[in-house]
Amino acid sequence: MEAKKFVRLTLSERVIIETLLGEKRSKSDIAKKFGRSRSTISNEVNKWVVDSQGVYRAELAYGYSTAMNDYKRRKDKITLSKALKVHVFRGLLSHLSPELISGRLRLMFPNDPTMNVSYDSISRYIYAHPQGALNQKMIKLLVRRKSRRRMPKKRADPSTRIAEGIGIGSRPLEAEDRLSVGHWEGDLLIGPKGSSCIGSIVERKTRYALLVKLSSKKAKTVRRAFARRLNQQPAEFRKTMTYDNGTEMAEHKRLTQQTGMSVYFAHPYSSWERGINENTNGLVRRYSSKRTDFRTVSKAELERLEEHLNNRPRKVLGYYTPKEMYHFEIRNANLHDHDGMVLAMGNKSPSDLFSFLTPLRV
Repeated sequence: MEAKKFVRLTLSERVIIETLLGEKRSKSDIAKKFGRSRSTISNEVNKWVVDSQGVYRAELAYGYSTAMNDYKRRKDKITLSKALKVHVFRGLLSHLSPELISGRLRLMFPNDPTMNVSYDSISRYIYAHPQGALNQKMIKLLVRRKSRRRMPKKRADPSTRIAEGIGIGSRPLEAEDRLSVGHWEGDLLIGPKGSSCIGSIVERKTRYALLVKLSSKKAKTVRRAFARRLNQQPAEFRKTMTYDNGTEMAEHKRLTQQTGMSVYFAHPYSSWERGINENTNGLVRRYSSKRTDFRTVSKAELERLEEHLNNRPRKVLGYYTPKEMYHFEIRNANLHDHDGMVLAMGNKSPSDLFSFLTPLRV
């Protein structure tokens, strides 16, 4: 037996219902007149008796019902715009989060509302049908690759100060508040079983990152490699370094002598005190997991990854890239003129939007 297809009440039917109710006809009689179930008429009347006299308003009921039906059937912005969909997909393939894709689109197309979409809309689009083949592929392109969206977990709050060295509490205010460029955070990324490592150094204000190839995590090796990379930066951009309590920074005094940078140590187990560095390490881990043996990663591959990170738009930078911000600070320092120096982006051709981002295999 073929199932009956539901047909919504029309405006003319609703007008007749309003008229019959005015004549004190029962809901059962009205249902028989239309060949409808009594529950359909009862639900309609009970839902739309809105005024103090208990009068059913046909036009009000029909107008709201039509509007809600249109809203439910309305397609989202990404589905309706082919160009926007292409940029969202390109951003996902470039390992950008929905929030970064949204911010970068607003930055690149400030005067084109058709190319602006919120990060929540992108997430809803991805998770609209999590069991669908295409949506599953998009979910796998996300950072966490979770089958559903989850709230972040809170972290514990231990606090003890490192023995020896200068604690983070003595770090200059300009470093804490990112008032000037030249204050860095450093750390090591360790391979499986501690058999290999690389160094990561990040500038606090611009988020500009340096990845350092290391042959071992001995203090002497780390100090020499870090000093070599840091001394390649402008002298005015070498002010302080904030590090954790790892023994690889045991030669911090010699590092200060070689680079002119004061080294400060965060509290033990307080990674949020070096949050920028930890965030950057997380980005590196997207391309080189904890199972990566860094001895097999060449210097050229590490340089490509470094370039990729520095060309990656960051929300905290207003969706500019660390490289754009770092070069802006260099120009600003060289000109010695802080008036009239602004970062301008404007509308660019679509090919420029994510042209610097390419999938990496490290």
